Amino acid sequence: MANFSLLIKPASGDCNLRCRYCFYLPKRELFGPGAHRMSAEVLETLTRKFLSVPMPVHTFGWQGGEPTLMGVEFYQQAVFFQRRYGATCGPIANSLQTNGTLLDAAWGRFLAQAQFLVGISIDGPAELHDISRLHGDGRGSHADVMRGLGVLREHRVEHNVLTLVSHANEDHAETVYNYLGELGVNYQQYIECVEFGPDGQRQPFALSPGKWGEFLCRIFDLWYPRDTRRVSIRLFDSILSRLLTGAPTICAMSGDCRNYFVIEHNGGVYPCDFQVRPELLLGNILTTDFSALQQQEKYRCWGQQKNPHQAKCAACRFLPLCMGDCPKNRHGGLSYLCEDWQVFYQHTIGRFEELAAALSAEQQAMAAAAQKPGAVPRTGQAAAPGATSGAVAGPQPGAYSGPPVGRNDPCPCGSGKKYKKCCGK
Repeated sequence: MANFSLLIKPASGDCNLRCRYCFYLPKRELFGPGAHRMSAEVLETLTRKFLSVPMPVHTFGWQGGEPTLMGVEFYQQAVFFQRRYGATCGPIANSLQTNGTLLDAAWGRFLAQAQFLVGISIDGPAELHDISRLHGDGRGSHADVMRGLGVLREHRVEHNVLTLVSHANEDHAETVYNYLGELGVNYQQYIECVEFGPDGQRQPFALSPGKWGEFLCRIFDLWYPRDTRRVSIRLFDSILSRLLTGAPTICAMSGDCRNYFVIEHNGGVYPCDFQVRPELLLGNILTTDFSALQQQEKYRCWGQQKNPHQAKCAACRFLPLCMGDCPKNRHGGLSYLCEDWQVFYQHTIGRFEELAAALSAEQQAMAAAAQKPGAVPRTGQAAAPGATSGAVAGPQPGAYSGPPVGRNDPCPCGSGKKYKKCCGK
């Protein structure tokens, strides 16, 4: 079987916020009225079946909606099942993407003890964040998110920040980047907001034409060369991985869409969280296993939808990097962001290639030094571009040799640290 990870929606699209741009909130309508919560039966079954599949690392990604609506007890049970069925299966990693507003001391203690990697959504300072990320009564959520971020830091929970780039903040790259810097956020992820209405027109909250490319170019210029060794940006890490290993760490940059399965609260399995709809339901984890799911013709066809590319793509020098973009961004067969990606790569590719060459040389030098008689592994040495430095406790760095992993992803060794701070050091 091909390696894959799980993106689990234990509370479906249920959420305590009403963000203007949320694409998943409407998914609740597929499952009827009322609260949507994953049962212990579904949780245990998906865990048992997933951990029975031989893989270098088993990654559980908990998302929503808002996954913390399930309560701490649900995740304590999840970890219990992981230990019961994963005692001999190798490393297990957990990540949790949250709006951060419900985090408290109990959450902090659990997430730290269970070594979860937590992503928290922040769209910039309050004047930008509170345009889109709202409570049900229309209040901005920024103050509550900052309290949640404080909980993570107080309990030393490994975390990163996800920023959705929409019409609200598309012209404020410098404000957003500098604000995250002021917060001390060195692990960042920027996601494009591209949504179309039933009439095929761009939604008012989505990125304006040309703004994604401008935003990324500005972020890169703020990051390079000053912050390349201090700040990790997931897209930039993936580009470097593609240049160094031939394999990106972001699914949109790959040539195949079969990277993970989405598990809904009721056990329903889908190929992508952007495509949770009845016609793409692959089955239910209560009645089928992952081997059968991977062999489905529907799944095979889904995975190959990125090909063939349009003639314009085939002639583009940046196709090996963007791979035609995520299919959800395609409009009329071509990515809505096609020109944006070209602007970004044209502006940055030379410097990315220089960074990749420097990183490769540094890795080779470190490997050669490690082979010398009497060599002692060092800690605290200068880090590679986009990486951090410092001593690492726990599993030995370099212990993982499986499929490519993003430097800001959970380390496959199961330490609970980011890959770049553990085996990717």
